[in-house]
Amino acid sequence: MTSYGQFCPVAKATEIVGDKWTMLILRELLMGTTRFNDFQHSMSRISPTVLNKRLKMLEAKGVIIRRRQSGLRGHEYRLTAMGKELEPVVENLAIWGMRWARGQMSDDELDVELLMWDIRRRIDADNLPDGETVLCFTFTDLEHYKTWWLVFSEDDVDLCTEDTGKDVDLYVSSELRTMIEVWEGDRSLKSALDEERITAIGSQHLIRNMKDWFSLCSVADIRPAVPR
Repeated sequence: MTSYGQFCPVAKATEIVGDKWTMLILRELLMGTTRFNDFQHSMSRISPTVLNKRLKMLEAKGVIIRRRQSGLRGHEYRLTAMGKELEPVVENLAIWGMRWARGQMSDDELDVELLMWDIRRRIDADNLPDGETVLCFTFTDLEHYKTWWLVFSEDDVDLCTEDTGKDVDLYVSSELRTMIEVWEGDRSLKSALDEERITAIGSQHLIRNMKDWFSLCSVADIRPAVPR
């Protein structure tokens, strides 16, 4: 942990949350991620060693607690009252980042695992039909992690990279960059569908109502600022 050797509260706060990956771990905690493996799904480039180190530091500082999962192997991580107070900090950082820090996305920033993990937690299941719904996303420009399945049931959602063997209700295909542009609000879903940059084949009900259940990034409505 970095020490700035100053009593300033900004310095003291960043000594806790300023290390690489720490703010992204907090982002995940605030969005409901609690298990070690799930942190790795949403931050695929963090090493297990670094993730474990950051979680231990946050626990030692009182930002999170670790406890055994009831009836399951392993532990889960939860925010304390101290940690929950960081929610507006993370939200405002996301808004600031959308306005001022985005710029053009480079190819190595197009993280399909983060995208699909975000889609998993943002799809509005209340606007899907009752019962089980199976969605299949394919990224035509990828060789690895090209196809993903989302299975929505009454009380759960599974994200898979192997065929589930279930009947698929809707197939969605696009290039990865196009889907991320739509996800972040840089391109409208309607225009991407109209121009066939995204194709949707299957249930006509799901296609007609895609704008209702395919909820975008939580800050997709924040537009980049125009530099002066």
